[in-house]
This record gives sequence, structure tokens and C-alpha cells, in this order.
Amino acid sequence: MIRWISILLLVHLPTLAAAACSEGVVDLRGDWGQARFQVEISDDPEERNRGLMFRESMPRSAGMLFIYEEPQRVAFWMRNTLISLDMIFLDPSGTVTRIHENAVPLDETPIPGGNNIQSVLEVNAGIVSLYGIDEGSELRHPGLDQSVAAWGC
Repeated sequence: MIRWISILLLVHLPTLAAAACSEGVVDLRGDWGQARFQVEISDDPEERNRGLMFRESMPRSAGMLFIYEEPQRVAFWMRNTLISLDMIFLDPSGTVTRIHENAVPLDETPIPGGNNIQSVLEVNAGIVSLYGIDEGSELRHPGLDQSVAAWGC
């Protein structure tokens, strides 16, 4: 019986691992626990410029993941963004390096993310506080360079 279970696990383990990483999902983990969000990917200049503008709402377990071609210094603003957001800034390994909570809708004041930012996750305001997401947390997504990912797929 144990042998059959082992065989089943070996056969299905690649499928289970692949299910953990998919284009439309990000996972975050830290000392606080773990969270999963359904995301839209924004990975070209036009998509990044539009972001979540003009949206009146977003499901609680949803977000937008901005992915840059190269690590860089980034700053965001809330021009034409109607919902308050938490912004989670990540280095190339997917490690959270900075968090900005409760970005004010329609505010055009730049929100600096810092240097060496490869991706940014935007979620509804209050999510960071609700889960206790903090700097040092790790994000898993197939769009990150898996050779340097702190939490690989």
C-alpha cells in the first residue's frame, strides 16, 4: 500500500508543483503566514502606465503584478486610480523590500519604491495590514527569474 502511495506521489508531484505556480496567481509567504492572490500581469510599458486606472473596485483576493525587464528605481502614483491600494515592492529574488499602504485614490504624489525593484504587487488597501505582510516576505510567480528566486516555482 505504501509503495502505491509513493508511486502516485511521484507521478502527481510535478502536476502539484506546477499548480503552485501559474501566470494568474501569486503566493506570498513570511513569518506571518501565507496568502494567495489572483493577479493580472502588467509587463510592458503601456500596461504598466495604465495599471489599475479607472477601476471602481477589485475583488479582495485580486491584484496586479507589475514586472520589469530589468531591476530599476521605480515610483508609482495614483493618477486616475479610483481605489485605494497597498503597494508591495520586490527585488529580483521576489523578496519584499518596501511597502506603501493605503495609497490615496487620484493622488499624483510619487510613491517611491526604491532601487533594484523588479516587480510590484498592488492589492486592495488594508490587505498588507490584515495579513501582516512585511519586508522580507517572499513572492512566488513564474514571471520571476527562477535562477535567483527566493521562493521558486
